Amino acid sequence: MRNHAAGKGCQDMKLIAIAAIGKNWELGLNGDMPWKRALKTDLRFFKKVTMGHPVLMGRKTFETLPGVLPGRTNIVITTHQLEPSDNLITYSSLEAFQKEWQDRDEDVYLMGGASLYRQLLDECQEIILTEIDHSFEADTTFPFFRRRDYDMTILDSVSENGYLYRHHRYVKKEVNQGLYDSCF
Repeated sequence: MRNHAAGKGCQDMKLIAIAAIGKNWELGLNGDMPWKRALKTDLRFFKKVTMGHPVLMGRKTFETLPGVLPGRTNIVITTHQLEPSDNLITYSSLEAFQKEWQDRDEDVYLMGGASLYRQLLDECQEIILTEIDHSFEADTTFPFFRRRDYDMTILDSVSENGYLYRHHRYVKKEVNQGLYDSCF
Protein backbone atom coordinates (compact mmCIF):
# COMPACT_ATOMS: atom_id res chain seq x y z
CA MET A 1 0.00 0.00 0.00
CA ARG A 2 1.22 3.50 -0.76
CA ASN A 3 1.23 5.92 2.11
CA HIS A 4 2.27 9.49 1.53
CA ALA A 5 2.58 11.45 4.74
CA ALA A 6 2.74 15.18 4.23
CA GLY A 7 6.29 16.27 3.59
CA LYS A 8 7.77 12.80 4.10
CA GLY A 9 7.93 11.66 0.46
CA CYS A 10 7.23 8.07 1.49
CA GLN A 11 7.08 5.65 -1.43
CA ASP A 12 6.28 1.98 -1.79
CA MET A 13 4.93 -0.63 -4.12
CA LYS A 14 1.47 -0.24 -5.62
CA LEU A 15 -0.14 -3.61 -6.28
CA ILE A 16 -2.69 -3.75 -9.09
CA ALA A 17 -4.66 -6.91 -9.89
CA ILE A 18 -5.45 -7.49 -13.57
CA ALA A 19 -7.68 -10.29 -14.82
CA ALA A 20 -10.44 -11.27 -17.23
CA ILE A 21 -13.56 -12.91 -15.83
CA GLY A 22 -16.88 -14.26 -17.02
CA LYS A 23 -20.33 -13.25 -15.80
CA ASN A 24 -20.04 -15.55 -12.75
CA TRP A 25 -16.44 -14.58 -11.87
CA GLU A 26 -15.05 -17.45 -14.03
CA LEU A 27 -11.28 -17.18 -14.35
CA GLY A 28 -9.85 -20.45 -15.63
CA LEU A 29 -10.54 -23.92 -16.98
CA ASN A 30 -7.92 -26.66 -17.17
CA GLY A 31 -5.05 -24.18 -16.84
CA ASP A 32 -6.30 -21.83 -19.56
CA MET A 33 -8.84 -19.06 -19.94
CA PRO A 34 -12.36 -20.50 -20.42
CA TRP A 35 -12.72 -18.46 -23.65
CA LYS A 36 -9.30 -19.70 -24.84
CA ARG A 37 -7.61 -17.01 -26.95
CA ALA A 38 -10.79 -15.65 -28.58
CA LEU A 39 -10.37 -12.14 -27.17
CA LYS A 40 -7.34 -10.79 -29.03
CA THR A 41 -8.31 -7.18 -28.25
CA ASP A 42 -8.24 -8.03 -24.54
CA LEU A 43 -4.78 -9.60 -24.88
CA ARG A 44 -3.57 -6.38 -26.54
CA PHE A 45 -5.19 -4.37 -23.71
CA PHE A 46 -3.33 -6.50 -21.13
CA LYS A 47 -0.05 -5.95 -22.97
CA LYS A 48 -0.59 -2.18 -23.25
CA VAL A 49 -1.48 -1.80 -19.56
CA THR A 50 1.34 -3.95 -18.17
CA MET A 51 4.15 -3.05 -20.61
CA GLY A 52 7.14 -1.60 -18.78
CA HIS A 53 5.86 -2.75 -15.38
CA PRO A 54 6.67 -5.82 -13.29
CA VAL A 55 4.08 -8.62 -13.49
CA LEU A 56 3.57 -10.98 -10.55
CA MET A 57 2.31 -14.52 -10.99
CA GLY A 58 2.40 -18.05 -9.66
CA ARG A 59 4.28 -20.86 -11.37
CA LYS A 60 1.21 -22.45 -12.96
CA THR A 61 0.25 -19.12 -14.56
CA PHE A 62 3.82 -18.65 -15.77
CA GLU A 63 3.80 -22.11 -17.35
CA THR A 64 0.72 -21.22 -19.43
CA LEU A 65 2.63 -18.37 -21.09
CA PRO A 66 4.59 -18.84 -24.32
CA GLY A 67 7.65 -17.64 -22.39
CA VAL A 68 8.83 -14.65 -20.37
CA LEU A 69 6.60 -11.67 -21.21
CA PRO A 70 8.84 -9.18 -23.04
CA GLY A 71 9.20 -5.60 -21.81
CA ARG A 72 8.25 -6.53 -18.25
CA THR A 73 10.01 -7.98 -15.23
CA ASN A 74 8.31 -11.35 -14.73
CA ILE A 75 8.12 -12.20 -11.02
CA VAL A 76 7.16 -15.81 -10.27
CA ILE A 77 6.34 -17.22 -6.85
CA THR A 78 7.46 -20.85 -6.91
CA THR A 79 9.38 -23.49 -5.02
CA HIS A 80 10.27 -25.14 -8.35
CA GLN A 81 13.45 -24.40 -10.26
CA LEU A 82 12.75 -22.41 -13.45
CA GLU A 83 15.08 -21.99 -16.40
CA PRO A 84 17.05 -18.77 -15.81
CA SER A 85 16.10 -16.00 -18.22
CA ASP A 86 16.41 -12.25 -18.66
CA ASN A 87 13.53 -10.37 -17.03
CA LEU A 88 12.63 -13.35 -14.83
CA ILE A 89 12.87 -13.26 -11.03
CA THR A 90 11.68 -16.09 -8.81
CA TYR A 91 10.84 -16.08 -5.11
CA SER A 92 10.25 -19.20 -3.05
CA SER A 93 7.48 -17.50 -1.07
CA LEU A 94 5.10 -14.59 -1.24
CA GLU A 95 6.67 -13.25 1.95
CA ALA A 96 10.13 -13.17 0.34
CA PHE A 97 8.74 -11.20 -2.61
CA GLN A 98 6.89 -8.75 -0.35
CA LYS A 99 9.93 -8.19 1.86
CA GLU A 100 12.09 -7.26 -1.13
CA TRP A 101 9.53 -5.24 -3.10
CA GLN A 102 7.36 -3.50 -0.48
CA ASP A 103 9.47 -0.34 -0.36
CA ARG A 104 10.00 0.02 -4.10
CA ASP A 105 8.23 2.83 -5.91
CA GLU A 106 6.75 0.48 -8.52
CA ASP A 107 3.37 -0.42 -9.94
CA VAL A 108 3.31 -4.23 -9.88
CA TYR A 109 0.56 -6.03 -11.81
CA LEU A 110 -0.77 -9.21 -10.20
CA MET A 111 -1.83 -11.48 -13.07
CA GLY A 112 -2.72 -14.72 -11.33
CA GLY A 113 -3.29 -17.41 -10.53
CA ALA A 114 -6.30 -17.85 -8.36
CA SER A 115 -4.30 -18.61 -5.21
CA LEU A 116 -2.30 -15.37 -5.47
CA TYR A 117 -5.45 -13.38 -6.22
CA ARG A 118 -7.05 -14.81 -3.06
CA GLN A 119 -3.97 -14.04 -0.96
CA LEU A 120 -3.30 -10.54 -2.28
CA LEU A 121 -6.56 -8.99 -3.50
CA ASP A 122 -7.14 -7.10 -0.24
CA GLU A 123 -3.68 -5.52 -0.63
CA CYS A 124 -4.37 -4.31 -4.18
CA GLN A 125 -5.04 -0.59 -4.52
CA GLU A 126 -6.57 -1.17 -7.95
CA ILE A 127 -8.25 -3.98 -9.82
CA ILE A 128 -8.42 -3.90 -13.61
CA LEU A 129 -11.01 -6.38 -14.79
CA THR A 130 -12.12 -7.44 -18.21
CA GLU A 131 -15.73 -8.38 -17.46
CA ILE A 132 -17.17 -10.63 -20.15
CA ASP A 133 -20.96 -10.66 -20.48
CA HIS A 134 -21.09 -14.44 -20.85
CA SER A 135 -21.11 -17.50 -18.59
CA PHE A 136 -18.41 -20.12 -19.01
CA GLU A 137 -17.59 -23.55 -17.68
CA ALA A 138 -14.74 -23.02 -15.21
CA ASP A 139 -12.77 -24.76 -12.50
CA THR A 140 -11.26 -21.54 -11.13
CA THR A 141 -12.92 -18.27 -10.15
CA PHE A 142 -11.73 -14.79 -9.29
CA PRO A 143 -12.18 -13.98 -5.60
CA PHE A 144 -15.19 -11.94 -4.58
CA PHE A 145 -14.57 -8.34 -3.59
CA ARG A 146 -17.00 -5.70 -2.38
CA ARG A 147 -17.41 -3.40 -5.35
CA ARG A 148 -18.85 -0.67 -3.13
CA ASP A 149 -15.39 -0.32 -1.54
CA TYR A 150 -14.05 0.87 -4.92
CA ASP A 151 -14.63 3.70 -7.36
CA MET A 152 -15.26 2.10 -10.75
CA THR A 153 -14.53 3.50 -14.20
CA ILE A 154 -15.48 1.80 -17.46
CA LEU A 155 -12.43 2.16 -19.69
CA ASP A 156 -14.04 0.80 -22.87
CA SER A 157 -16.53 -1.67 -24.28
CA VAL A 158 -15.63 -4.28 -26.90
CA SER A 159 -17.57 -6.76 -29.02
CA GLU A 160 -15.36 -9.53 -30.40
CA ASN A 161 -15.98 -13.07 -31.66
CA GLY A 162 -19.53 -13.08 -30.28
CA TYR A 163 -18.51 -11.81 -26.83
CA LEU A 164 -19.33 -8.41 -25.34
CA TYR A 165 -16.94 -7.26 -22.64
CA ARG A 166 -15.86 -4.14 -20.79
CA HIS A 167 -12.58 -3.12 -19.24
CA HIS A 168 -13.21 -1.76 -15.73
CA ARG A 169 -10.82 -0.04 -13.37
CA TYR A 170 -11.68 -0.33 -9.68
CA VAL A 171 -9.75 2.02 -7.39
CA LYS A 172 -9.97 1.36 -3.67
CA LYS A 173 -11.69 4.23 -1.92
CA GLU A 174 -9.40 6.35 0.27
CA VAL A 175 -11.14 5.42 3.51
CA ASN A 176 -10.18 1.80 2.81
CA GLN A 177 -6.56 2.55 1.88
CA GLY A 178 -5.37 3.33 5.38
CA LEU A 179 -6.02 7.06 5.08
CA TYR A 180 -4.57 7.62 8.54
CA ASP A 181 -1.52 5.39 8.10
CA SER A 182 1.84 7.08 8.22
CA CYS A 183 5.29 6.29 6.94
CA PHE A 184 7.01 6.60 10.29
